[in-house]
This record gives sequence, structure tokens and C-alpha cells, in this order.
Amino acid sequence: MKKLPILAFVLNIVLASCTSNDSVPIIDVTPPSATEANVSGLITENTTWTNDKIWVLNSKVVVDAGVTLTIEPGTIIKGKEGTGSLASALIIARGGKLNAVGTATNPIIFTSVNDNIALGETAGTNLTIADNSLWGGLILLGKAKGSFSGDVNEFQIEGIPASDTFGLYGGNDDTDNSGHLEYISIRHGGAEIGAGNEINGLTLGAVGSGTIIKNIEIVGNLDDGIEFFGGTVSPSNLLIWGQGDDGLDIDQAYSGTISNALVILGNTSDSALEIDGGEGSFQASFTLNNITLVGNANAPGGKYCDLRSGAQGALNNIYAYNFQTTSYIRLKHDNVASNYVNNLINFSNWEIVLPAGVSSITSLFQDHSPTSLAPSFGADSANWATAVTLGNETVGADLSVFSWTYANSKGVY
Repeated sequence: MKKLPILAFVLNIVLASCTSNDSVPIIDVTPPSATEANVSGLITENTTWTNDKIWVLNSKVVVDAGVTLTIEPGTIIKGKEGTGSLASALIIARGGKLNAVGTATNPIIFTSVNDNIALGETAGTNLTIADNSLWGGLILLGKAKGSFSGDVNEFQIEGIPASDTFGLYGGNDDTDNSGHLEYISIRHGGAEIGAGNEINGLTLGAVGSGTIIKNIEIVGNLDDGIEFFGGTVSPSNLLIWGQGDDGLDIDQAYSGTISNALVILGNTSDSALEIDGGEGSFQASFTLNNITLVGNANAPGGKYCDLRSGAQGALNNIYAYNFQTTSYIRLKHDNVASNYVNNLINFSNWEIVLPAGVSSITSLFQDHSPTSLAPSFGADSANWATAVTLGNETVGADLSVFSWTYANSKGVY
């Protein structure tokens, strides 16, 4: 490699040590080889990551407000290992944009530096679904409304220390545009930043409806697959496989529509769907349309759906199979049970392949609220839920749109 002049060498050191007010170093791109570029710190001007290099996240990389990061189709991004403040992640700060538009034949892949995937490939050979928490994840933050404790207008995103103000999200612009994400596979993430605090595969904090998100795959993340913290974005064609916690997780009065999603539980998964309402006085309703849920015999949680903490919304055209005898759909708290009674939670067109030992579909719908506010929940389910045999469903996701995914290549659904 050609040696840098002394002045340029010193300048690189100075730039790498500089920090912004948010304690994020100015971006440092130092290619160790012709086909690899190391990246860390704050991106302060419009930047493109090309598909002729593997881009390595040395730590947190933050796209600043007013800045757009473009990632070409077929680009591979690898995150380095690390926990706590050293966890690697790509963070699109509030007011920044990510334009990462892959194709079915040239998806954009986020993975770990331990993955032996090479340029021009769509999968490596040395990691499995059990290899998680090897790096952080992708975090997208916007200016839409959310419902936060204390009725504040903004909040600090889960997975980022409170001292890093680039982790703030929320506002009043429900049509906010954080970019365009399409044909992206995010694998082997979920690094811990503290005890019980991990980064999701894809975290969406108050992301607005002007943002386009579709054809996204999350594989083997330690925490949730995709988590929505408020916001109004309406993504489609989502596949989550083998997450350590929940597949699709909704919080803080998310009010968009999630369409055509497939959640496949792994051996350590909890719920396929976990849904909470607002944490402040503002409340809003989500919509789920055309969702397929695939259970796992070994998952310690293994629930179909956990409705908690004042959730409001509609769950339509849901198909589920391969769940455990002990799996269920739960109203967990009094406020969500009350919302069900008041028609603020609605179900339509559920089809479930009954697990061995379960003879009645109505037994799967359970009111676990402390004061049993919705005793008719199970009996009511006969109006919207039907037992079917495997392969004879009429609702759920259109699986043909997932032919490009790593999960499809492994034949897991």
C-alpha cells in the first residue's frame, strides 16, 4: 500500500479523534484494502457506499441531520463485534436520510465481520441462525408523533445510551421522510449495550409516512426483529426469522399499517407479535394486514401474540401454524382488555393450524388481565378465528415476494 505523507497521516489521526457535541467522532474512512472500507463516527455530508467494497462499521456510524447516505444495490456492510459503547450500528439521526434500495437479485446485506460472505455473494457459509449479537443493527429515527412517558415530545431510542443525543426521536411531523429502504437483509445482530438492553435488527423511532420501507429481512437477531416506537410509516413485505425476543414489536402508539409480513420463531424466541399502546396521554391505532406466523417447538415463550399496555388497533388476515400446545393470544393488562371490550382492539379473519392436543381454537384466545375485564374474549374468537389444516389457509402473507431472501434459500417456511 502506498504510504501517506506525514502531514496527511497526522491529519487523519486528528480527524479520527475529533468529536461532535454528541461524542461521535467525525467520519473516518480508511480502506485497509482495495475491497474494504472501515467506517466510524459522524457522516456530515451526502455520502454513497458503493458495491465494489465491503463497508465495515468499526463502531456507531451516525448519519447527521440534513445528510443523506446512499447505499448501492448489492452492497455488503459488516459490523464489528462490541458491547456497550463499543457496539457497532448504523444510525440515521432525526432529520437524516437513508436511501438504501437494493433489488431482488442484488440485495443490500448488513451482517457481522465474522460472516465469510464476500463481494458479489448474497450469503456466507460459516454462520447459522444461532449466531446472534455479533454486531448491533440498523436504527432509523424520525420526527413523527409518538406517545412517551411524561407527555414529552421526544424520547431517547432503546439501544443507544442516554448521553448520545443523536438517539433522540419524535416530533409532530407525521409525514416525515427518513428515506427509502428496499431489498435489505439484516443478519446476526443485537449486540448488548447493557444488561437486558440489546439493539433490534431494525429499529424505527417515530419514522414518518413519507418513508418507504419494503422487502426487508431480519435473520438471527438477539433482540426483536423489527420494533416500532411510535411513528406512522407503513412498511410491507417483511420477513423475520429466528429472533431472540419478539418478531414484530409495536410500542408508543405506532399508527401505521404493516402489510404482508412473515415471522418465523427460532429456538429462543418469545412472541411472534408483541404490541403495546402509548406511554403518555396520546393514543393511536395500528393496523396489521396479511401476516403469517410460524411457531417453534423449542421457543421458551412461543406466543402467537401478546397484547399489552393499552394497545389499540386491528389485526386482520392472520395465518399461524407450528405453534406449541401451550401457545396463546393474550390480553395481558386491564387497559388492553378494556380496549378490547370498547372495540379499540379488533380481530378479523384468523386461521390457525391447531397444535397437537388443542381441540378448540377459542381456547387460544385468553384474557390474562388482572381483573379479567374481557371474560368473553375466547368465546368471541369463534366469530373471527377458524381452525384449518396445514396448507389450506386462505389468509396470511403472500410468500412469493420472499423468494429473494436468505430464509427462503434455507427452506425454513
